[in-house]
Amino acid sequence: MVNQAPPPQVWPSLRADDARALIRFLVEAFGFEETVVYGEGDRVDHAQLAWPPGGGVMLGSAREPGPEDPWPLVPGTFGGYVVTGDPDALFARAVAAGAEVVQGPHDTEYGSRDFQVRDPEGNRWYFGTYRGEPRRS
Repeated sequence: MVNQAPPPQVWPSLRADDARALIRFLVEAFGFEETVVYGEGDRVDHAQLAWPPGGGVMLGSAREPGPEDPWPLVPGTFGGYVVTGDPDALFARAVAAGAEVVQGPHDTEYGSRDFQVRDPEGNRWYFGTYRGEPRRS
């Protein structure tokens, strides 16, 4: 019997000025997979992108500030760490797709290989091999 990880229960979420362009960038530059996109024209009401090894992010178009916005996140303020098995190859892919380099590939004192880039909206993406510490029983 194969143990499968449970479906993700935590979904980092972000807003974008041009959500459809950001979705294309995240797919091309980092390898996220578009799962679903709801909305009409340039507007994205809800999108879900899967990270192939597990997990993912949700995003949508920024709205006019005010009480009508139930999720008033400012575009470009997201930051997330994503585990990857091959950070050097992913860094090359991200740079080729136009990601802004914040910190190139480097080895950390805790044994991870990491890099950091910004997407076209200004969000910070930190990729590396560190999978976190095991949960305590």
